[in-house]
Amino acid sequence: MLALAPALVASAPAPQDATAAVGRWKTETRNAVVEIQRCGASICGRILTSDALRTNPNLQDARNRDAALRSRKLRGLQILGGFKQQGNGWTGGKIYNAEDGKTYGADISLADANTLKLRGCVFKPLCKTQTWTRMR
Repeated sequence: MLALAPALVASAPAPQDATAAVGRWKTETRNAVVEIQRCGASICGRILTSDALRTNPNLQDARNRDAALRSRKLRGLQILGGFKQQGNGWTGGKIYNAEDGKTYGADISLADANTLKLRGCVFKPLCKTQTWTRMR
């Protein structure tokens, strides 16, 4: 029985390196590309492009709830931030949705090296998960 203990420990998933999510990711909707980078001890992500930005590169954050921010450009806008690494993922972060101008609580986990799961929540348990694919 004791011989099984090392095998169980070896098969447990190792915590993700904070850089495992760094890279460019294609979102599940609107053919958007988000670049995730290190931001201090955390990770953050910016919009690089989307179907709408390919049509209008100067698209602005017109639906932002804060009228003072509605003229900022969507290209390059940070939409992910504030995460804390925990086990195999990043929790306690925020995601900004430019389509409705709202910010949601978010968690990120990697299903594998090329698949990211992002869960955004109005409040838990009212959440939606998207699968993003690493771009090469």
